Amino acid sequence: MYRFKLEPYKNIASKHTCPQCKKRKVFTRYIDTQEQVTLPEYVGRCDREDKCGYHLSPKEYFERNPNAHKALQEYAPTRTISRMPEPPKPPNFVSSDLVARTLIRHQGHNLFKFLCSQIGSAATDKLMGKYRVTTSTHWEGATLFWQMDIKDKARTGKIMLYNPETGRRVKEPHNHIHWAHKLLRQEDFNLRQCFFGEHLLPTDRSKTVAIVESEKTAIIASHYIPSFTWIATGGKNTCLKSDNIEVLKDRKVVLFPDLGATEYWSSKMHLFTDQGIDIKLFDELENFATEEQKREGYDIADFLLDGNSPHSVLRQIMAKNPAFGELVTALDLEPTKVEQARVVIPQKRMKIR
Repeated sequence: MYRFKLEPYKNIASKHTCPQCKKRKVFTRYIDTQEQVTLPEYVGRCDREDKCGYHLSPKEYFERNPNAHKALQEYAPTRTISRMPEPPKPPNFVSSDLVARTLIRHQGHNLFKFLCSQIGSAATDKLMGKYRVTTSTHWEGATLFWQMDIKDKARTGKIMLYNPETGRRVKEPHNHIHWAHKLLRQEDFNLRQCFFGEHLLPTDRSKTVAIVESEKTAIIASHYIPSFTWIATGGKNTCLKSDNIEVLKDRKVVLFPDLGATEYWSSKMHLFTDQGIDIKLFDELENFATEEQKREGYDIADFLLDGNSPHSVLRQIMAKNPAFGELVTALDLEPTKVEQARVVIPQKRMKIR
């Protein structure tokens, strides 16, 4: 167990102003679990990973401040006892009966209302059932994304609140994120997260797997480009790990990072190749996006929903950069999904790597 850890969220008072971006209520400080050392207020992490990215760990702080590190050593034990590492504990699960009962009320949340306005109630209803998404009573209109693993067992449920008009997450006066396993208060619950949508992987092993960051994006993209199996990491740093991607062995995989996260996701591609996974990275959105879209951290779902036509973004990308036509062919996208746009494809290297 680490001595220093990020202060657990208790209420809005446990969030502070970021020393870098100066935004209020987004900064979490590190605390000493032994309650012997008080770290400076600027040692912590900003929640705005893509837009700010500030993170000063205790290790980095002590490296920069040798005198503080010397003082810390006064609390360290004089000798250490080496122990054999304990085997990893198996994950705990949420009752399948409980999951089934919650799915009955899947039409009452704000994200459902927003998607109905974009793609219609019938399509939205189908997607909610497919991805096991329902309503949470934790906040009025909140969405509950059940995190079902490849064996169709619920690892946990992620609760988030969306604006029903814009489809954007509600982050004021605080970031509205909570977890089903915490609300259930199961003792010694061992959480081991999996990909959101992972339960869909066995349904059609011939499909290429597309990985995005947010749960909402996976749902929307699966509507517009159903020739992929869309799953989500649930966070920039959550599932891009060796243990998580084992379920993707012998599959073709394409990463679709949010704007601003392309370099980071590119650095994780070796984890896939190490396991013999056929992996590609789609970074064309970085070239197509405006500066404002980059600042907002757009992802592929934002582009798919943008415009008067549901597929206008694909036509626009192809018009501005005809190499996208190669993507349609190479990744077996259905021609109808881009309304059979006719473009001349130049002889140049694709932006998929």
